[in-house]
Amino acid sequence: MNARNQRPEPPSGGATYRSTEYTSLLPWQVRERRFPPTGLGRRGLNPDDVYAFLDRVAGDMAAVYAALAESRRETARIKAGLRRWQTDEARARNERGQAR
Repeated sequence: MNARNQRPEPPSGGATYRSTEYTSLLPWQVRERRFPPTGLGRRGLNPDDVYAFLDRVAGDMAAVYAALAESRRETARIKAGLRRWQTDEARARNERGQAR
């Protein structure tokens, strides 16, 4: 498989519950998808309409991926803050316990 078609690993190393056979579509895959033209005298889809729709879907997907990345950054920031707070609290408890 071409490296371009492989899904990058999540930076957080997060688990996914989907089958390894399933790969999510990425915006560039939607934008580059092309449909064969219809033959003369045959019914079919207007390619301009199809490509406009694909661009809209790709834009929506890009927005969702950006929001997901922002959510993951915010989650990491909150977890780091919580760990710092827990460490400070544990340290303060230990100091109070030793002062007795």
